[in-house]
Amino acid sequence: MNEQSPPAFDRRMLEVLVCPQTQGLLEYDAQAQELVSKAANLAFPIRNSIPVMLVDEARALD
Repeated sequence: MNEQSPPAFDRRMLEVLVCPQTQGLLEYDAQAQELVSKAANLAFPIRNSIPVMLVDEARALD
């Protein structure tokens, strides 16, 4: 059986997505597969190429 990796995150989504807490800009962290809001100090996970833009699912930044 041939396993396929999920499709990559489409960086064009950064043009329309904003932080749900601050309405500020997000940065894409390809290595961690997260969208980072420096203003909110949160990192939102990307699962199966889909950003999970829920504050409850975000990881607090150090």
